[in-house]
Amino acid sequence: MFSSKNIAVIGAGTMGNGIAHVFAQNNFTVTLIDVSAPALERALQTIEKNLDRQVAKATITNEIKSGTLGNITTTTDLATGVQNADLIVEAATENTTLKLKIFQDLDQYAKPNAILATNTSSISITKIAAATKRPGKVIGMHFMNPVPVMKLVEIINGYATEKSVTDTIVDLSSQLGKVPCVVNDYPGFIANRILMPMINEAISSLYEGVAGVAEIDTVMKLGMAHPMGPLQLADFIGLDVCLSILRVLQDGFGNPKYAPCPLLVNMVTAGYLGVKSGEGFYKYEKGSKDLVVSDRFK
Repeated sequence: MFSSKNIAVIGAGTMGNGIAHVFAQNNFTVTLIDVSAPALERALQTIEKNLDRQVAKATITNEIKSGTLGNITTTTDLATGVQNADLIVEAATENTTLKLKIFQDLDQYAKPNAILATNTSSISITKIAAATKRPGKVIGMHFMNPVPVMKLVEIINGYATEKSVTDTIVDLSSQLGKVPCVVNDYPGFIANRILMPMINEAISSLYEGVAGVAEIDTVMKLGMAHPMGPLQLADFIGLDVCLSILRVLQDGFGNPKYAPCPLLVNMVTAGYLGVKSGEGFYKYEKGSKDLVVSDRFK
């Protein structure tokens, strides 16, 4: 069993603040690290808002909310933030160069026996591990968004990951109330290797005029029992992220079936990234929960 209570999380964005929230709510001491002080402040506000939602639904008490917030400290200094951590979870932007630099730095600043985990959704764990002198201590810990709600943690073994490290992360995920699934390090792992071609095919079906946005999503929701259609899900993930993962798959396998649809490429180039930009396949207005198809697809 993972007995340490000292966790560091790198990156205060959507995934990072969600990961920090879950660890802190389960009585771990969390240091949340980001180069941007305003991003850290926004992350704490988001965590508090999400905790308030849990209190309103009576899934947690006000005491748990207070304890959770009390378990989190923040810093913009990587070396200070990771020095006492026994597990470090990197959740920075999905950029290979950035992640390799972070892991090179972690190798220098972290305790010798600390486990270094990455929340990457597509980048090779083996490649990330090779940037360190402790590849056996590097593992993928891919949480799903929104982290406090989604049960799955996809645990990815790099080529050199030690079995004891895998066993520790499996046990830890269960301590968090998550369901761990262990997979091996090939492009896209399992989640995105299956999900992204489906999203890409849905976009291609729209591009080729087979059906409209609402119709494609309705078929998958009502016919396949998906809680969200693939085009709405792509908007939620971020079309830029979908494009990046598809390119990882295409490069990794050398198979043209993973080539991103030209419509997806154009939308990302034009800045229509989904929820984060306010428009993708649907339009998103602050304060509105209505699902409105973008005028471009009407």
